[in-house]
Amino acid sequence: MRILLVEDEPQAAQILAKGLRERAYAVDIARDGERAVYAAAVSSFDCVILDVGLPRLDGFAVCQQLREEGSEVPVLMLTARDAVESRVKGLDSGADDYLIKPFEFEELLARLRALIRRGRRPLTPSRLRVGPLDIDTRSRMLLRGGKRIALTAREYAVLEHLALHVNEVVGRAELTEHVWESSHEPLSNTIDVCIQRLRRKIDRPGQPSLIVTRRSEGYMLSGTHLP
Repeated sequence: MRILLVEDEPQAAQILAKGLRERAYAVDIARDGERAVYAAAVSSFDCVILDVGLPRLDGFAVCQQLREEGSEVPVLMLTARDAVESRVKGLDSGADDYLIKPFEFEELLARLRALIRRGRRPLTPSRLRVGPLDIDTRSRMLLRGGKRIALTAREYAVLEHLALHVNEVVGRAELTEHVWESSHEPLSNTIDVCIQRLRRKIDRPGQPSLIVTRRSEGYMLSGTHLP
């Protein structure tokens, strides 16, 4: 899942981005309202976390512009303003939810999950079972044969995206768009290295790999293998 975090305060942005990346979200950061509007126009995001107090364009104006341009991306507004009129203004400008600072990070994660579930993406089930793999999408835990397999945040994000498209070929461009930030170079070998690490963790000796490579097309997680 890819998030656009719009926050002009560098320390706050880095703390939030670090926490989200540790939970397997890809995070792009925009420091002002104009950059946020541009980023949303040129890239696809699963949710926007939008601070209200921004330079150039404030959060209300950003959200309103996104809606006027036809964007349906879920927007979670963050602000220290707790007045009722500010919350109403945020929702009227097109925000889907509103979180007042200071907040608990776990609450932000819960609201984020809820917005993504209600957004334009199909509902992500709480558990994904693909062949011998059992994936808990809430705790981001992977089991094979009842045994937990430790994954990095990036490895989990790639595996979950492949599992949501089981038995379908997922291209490198799609993986880049949904799992990596905009700074990622799609022609690099980062995706290949991640796939290789996943295979070492989820495959078993003497059995076909669960992740199939389709040359010049992409990768496919096969759900037809036996445990």
